[in-house]
Amino acid sequence: MFGDIMGMMGKLKETQQKIEDTKKRLDTVLIDEQSNDGLLKVTLTANRTIKSIQIDDSLLDDKEQLEDYLLLVINKAIAKATNVNEVELAAVAKDGMPNIPGMDLFK
Repeated sequence: MFGDIMGMMGKLKETQQKIEDTKKRLDTVLIDEQSNDGLLKVTLTANRTIKSIQIDDSLLDDKEQLEDYLLLVINKAIAKATNVNEVELAAVAKDGMPNIPGMDLFK
């Protein structure tokens, strides 16, 4: 029984390391999003860090329109990045969880 607990603890530690490694890797996964007309483009990592924003000069004349574009495109990009992040981390966590009866958290 004690050996089983030690084995599970080792597995949990290994899973924690895999999660940390996955988080680092997600810093290199880029998500691109743009407005329907292509006037605004945003790139961020799967960890939701904005890497670049490209704004067409025509949007600089209308502050309100630019703000609307920024909100729409950034929120869409964040939603995509969040989905990629959650799927990747859930897969690592599910694969690394020891089989403990009654603990079907990731199934």
